Amino acid sequence: MAERSRQAHPSRLITGRPPPYYKTDYGAAYLGDSLEWMKRVRRSSVRLVMTSPPFALLKQKSYGTKFDNIAPDTYVDWFMKYANEIYDLLTPDGSLVVHLGGTWVQGQPIKSIYPFKLAIELCEKSRFKLAQDFYWINKARLPTPAEWVTIKRIRLKDAVDPVFWFCKDATGKTLANNRRVLKPYSKSMEALYKRGYYNHGLRPSGHRISPTSFLKRNRGAIPPNYLVLGGTESNTSYLRYTSDKSFNVRRNPARYPVALADFFVKFLTRKGDLVLDPFAGSNSTGEAAQQRSRRWLAFEIYEPYLLGSRFRFFTPEQLGLTLPAQQPPVPVPQTS
Repeated sequence: MAERSRQAHPSRLITGRPPPYYKTDYGAAYLGDSLEWMKRVRRSSVRLVMTSPPFALLKQKSYGTKFDNIAPDTYVDWFMKYANEIYDLLTPDGSLVVHLGGTWVQGQPIKSIYPFKLAIELCEKSRFKLAQDFYWINKARLPTPAEWVTIKRIRLKDAVDPVFWFCKDATGKTLANNRRVLKPYSKSMEALYKRGYYNHGLRPSGHRISPTSFLKRNRGAIPPNYLVLGGTESNTSYLRYTSDKSFNVRRNPARYPVALADFFVKFLTRKGDLVLDPFAGSNSTGEAAQQRSRRWLAFEIYEPYLLGSRFRFFTPEQLGLTLPAQQPPVPVPQTS
């Protein structure tokens, strides 16, 4: 468990200090539309907004919220209302990270460009600056869209989601530090260190590589802007308890893994900073912030998702819930 923050609890940064739906030593979750909740949060207090808003979907799905099935052609206008509030909440060196799912044009094997339209609109209408684009690669994703991938076989499976990182400062100033997200060196890089020399000199691109450019051993390798992560977690307390029908909670089917939020929490914030997710869902962002000793706020409009998200932070016993009694094993008949 992360150490308790010495800074003000996030719940104290909300006008009127209304009681949260639940809270931990580091954060607080609230039920309701984040457009209203964000208006009550202290301006310039948030270092990172990390979120995965409802996607623009063509196939009708019901997640139980008023945000179901936002059409791609209206998505940008819908999100911009939230973007303006987010901009005012961020510190001058704060960051906004938005994970968006790709979608297709209705009835055609053509991708919708709404994620890129939103990125452009955020920079042109909300004063954000695009710091960098990232891509989450989920190799375990099913081969979809089925019509084009498995039936007509004219497309490859869609296993990459765009993740856009925005900053406020025109010079790109943030608290980003790639030393916090270094990864282990590859086998080929370890072999290079062992060999002790590199094929240096002038490259066809015009770059000149010095003899020692790649021979300095640091704490790890700088990661690329693509993130190879699995889908949702397979063995966590959240999954175990939301799978138990006796607790009568609904699991968020569109959550992203804690590892995705964790990468940006490490990269863009420091211990004690405030992280906000205005579309919290199962509150993966809050869990990542909690584990990294960051304070957090979570807003979610659909109560069943918020109920289930408590299992990321508490056991059923801590929540006053009764665990179902285990049935005694059925005796095996003895044969003579």
